[in-house]
Amino acid sequence: MDRNSVFHALADENRRTILDRLASRNGQTLSALTSVLDISRQAVTKHLTVLEAADLVVVIRRGRERLHYLNPVPIHTEVMRWLQRFEKTELRTLAAIAEQAEDRRER
Repeated sequence: MDRNSVFHALADENRRTILDRLASRNGQTLSALTSVLDISRQAVTKHLTVLEAADLVVVIRRGRERLHYLNPVPIHTEVMRWLQRFEKTELRTLAAIAEQAEDRRER
């Protein structure tokens, strides 16, 4: 999994909508996903290709159908990687700075 591919995949609103749809009901076909988006079937296919490349969507064949499933692991991995960069003490310092800035605005 390439870190940049995850961020690239999440940067597009249509791809986020596809992920939201899969989160609400996993295992959807291309037709089902296309029905909720106001873009062409070909555009949905291209978005799914980007999501698959980022390992955010896994495709399983069932007969002639291709069912698309959400894989939240890459998102979780990136979120945890970012959160671990900030220790509790650093978060407290950032919270104190934010509080001071808000106090100044209120004056």
